[in-house]
Amino acid sequence: MTRYFFIGAFVMATAWLTWAADTTKQLDAAADVINKLASSHQIPSSLLEQAKCIAVVPQMTKAGFMVGGKHGNGVVACRTASGWSGPAFISITGGSFGLQAGAEQQELVLLMNAQGEQELKSGHWDLGAEAVAAGPSGETGATTSTGWKAPVLSYSNSSGAFAGADIGGSKIGVDKDAIHNTYGENASLEGILGGQVQAPASAQKFVSALQQVAGK
Repeated sequence: MTRYFFIGAFVMATAWLTWAADTTKQLDAAADVINKLASSHQIPSSLLEQAKCIAVVPQMTKAGFMVGGKHGNGVVACRTASGWSGPAFISITGGSFGLQAGAEQQELVLLMNAQGEQELKSGHWDLGAEAVAAGPSGETGATTSTGWKAPVLSYSNSSGAFAGADIGGSKIGVDKDAIHNTYGENASLEGILGGQVQAPASAQKFVSALQQVAGK
């Protein structure tokens, strides 16, 4: 079993390190994901407009053999009194056991309501069964689903269509290296999401995409 674990870990680590190295690449890819949402309308616009924070992981890698896991680097921004905050850099990780083999990549979008925003900023990083729900797809789903009672609604894009995703058991982590490299050594996730730190020029495409999809 240990041998299988290291095989899966090696496959994922190779993809993670390559992707995490370039924050500008992450921001541009996250903007592309948001722009894709604008044209697909597969996530209800009413939920996007209500979301207090939106996280985007452009490349979630799932891989393993018998013992598997998932990991992705991405960005999250929250609404402030003056519009969307600059993006803070995060990672999402999780593990799984059972019959599985191979690897796949997905785009992941997380919508957070006021409770989700509060928990994110206070450092409650576990996405347990009560914290995250698969989000409804299509405009009719926004009014009939009870999923928005959960702090976080999750969506993933595989095979070209966004649909509610089950990511229970995952954890959100702060990518401090990416934050410090982009904003400076004194920057923190709380300060960025609170709008106390100016977004870098490299984030303009992503912030503009959020404004287009979810409003200010």
